[in-house]
Amino acid sequence: MLTNYHTHTAFCDGRDTAEEMVLAAIDKGFKSLGFSGHMTAEFDKSYCMTDLPAYINEIKRLKEKYKKEIEIYLGIEEDTYALCDRSQFEYIIGSCHEVKFQNNFYALDSNYEGLLKALALFDNNAIKLAEEYYKVFCNYILSRKPDIVGHFDLITKFEEKEKSIFFNNKEYNALAERYLKQALKSDCIFEINTGAISRGYRTTPYPAESLLYVMKQNDAKIILSSDCHDKRMLDCNFTETRELLKDIGFKHTYILLNNEFVKEEI
Repeated sequence: MLTNYHTHTAFCDGRDTAEEMVLAAIDKGFKSLGFSGHMTAEFDKSYCMTDLPAYINEIKRLKEKYKKEIEIYLGIEEDTYALCDRSQFEYIIGSCHEVKFQNNFYALDSNYEGLLKALALFDNNAIKLAEEYYKVFCNYILSRKPDIVGHFDLITKFEEKEKSIFFNNKEYNALAERYLKQALKSDCIFEINTGAISRGYRTTPYPAESLLYVMKQNDAKIILSSDCHDKRMLDCNFTETRELLKDIGFKHTYILLNNEFVKEEI
């Protein structure tokens, strides 16, 4: 069954309007579609929504207009440093896109140069940077318990396209695994995110395959998402990713259907 709950539109940093996304999903045969605009963050308005009421009203309008053709859900992607009023949404995705250093915020996924700038703040020590990222993110996950945990190892976005900082570092891999095991204690649903594939940064989804094995060993709940910013990529790499998940041993993913998260066989 085709579904996606990590969807961005022109309300934030997406390419298309929300209605264009809905029409594309219907055309592709989607059963349900959830919108997850970036929660407004005062420290970085370059990619976040600036008109939250307009976003909420539009998704509610589309939900009613297309209710006979597709299930539409009003969600949001909040950040560890920019929380939403949870009562306004049907689900939340919890993500971490930056590190905080001396009361300033530094994006980790906007571009490789930005990542290097953040790395320099931590003495060009990949472990120090990763420790700060995962510590903050895991504390958020365990305390906030978002419905879905977004791209857990986003910090590795540029590992395939640029010089590797993390994957070839055994200490990093051990650190990421340790924090993932902690985060899994939240019993949240963790997304398997193909967004970096659609944008040409990676050939594999988040989290990295080694972490997917850890998730399987710890009976993690997972959900497949495209982190879509372009209607053409709503189901980007879904077939290949499902095969990867089956090879690892996963039997089910979760979907949001009839207003609840339920298991679906892969």
